[in-house]
Amino acid sequence: MAFELTRKLASAGVTRGVSEAPNEAALLAACQEGDEQAFRSLFDSHKDRVYSLALYLTRDEAVASDMTQQAFLTLLAKGKEFRGDAKLSTWLYRLVVNLCSDERRRQRRSMPLAAAGGKEAMSEKSPQENRFARGEIALAVKRAIESLKPKLRAPVVLKYLDDLSYQEISQVLGCSMGTVASRLNRGHKLLARKLAYLRASLEGDE
Repeated sequence: MAFELTRKLASAGVTRGVSEAPNEAALLAACQEGDEQAFRSLFDSHKDRVYSLALYLTRDEAVASDMTQQAFLTLLAKGKEFRGDAKLSTWLYRLVVNLCSDERRRQRRSMPLAAAGGKEAMSEKSPQENRFARGEIALAVKRAIESLKPKLRAPVVLKYLDDLSYQEISQVLGCSMGTVASRLNRGHKLLARKLAYLRASLEGDE
């Protein structure tokens, strides 16, 4: 029951998945040769979902924007490491996850006493954040996902918002598929509890 509720809630008002452009390996190779049009094509194909993932992981628009820029700069600098044995989006997502993890560590070192205030501030998002979600249910879901600890939040976002498989998530997070399954199960249960009050509304829409 928790799994079905999470699936339905996570899809409420949020665009899922990434459309992979054809011959992305060739486009990436062209980027390495300084082809600005090739870079623009890759950037346009992936920027929205890269930013969305960064926003869910960091819960800060300015930081998410910075992480997005860093991810694409890294793409240019280290694109030769992409071997084409996975989707480019999977490779990009791993960059974002690693960048956001590094950012969290930097923040903990520089502001060790600020953690308690961060979560409270997140509960009062700006109108820009409200426009990101469609409707009150989607906004409630978004906030519930954001309230999860990072190690549970990342697989939930990758599974239900980006539609990645367990294998792809394990590649992004650098862990086993068993660990992915365990973290998703824990995320399901927490979200189901947090969002139980929405169940009647959702069932009424069927």
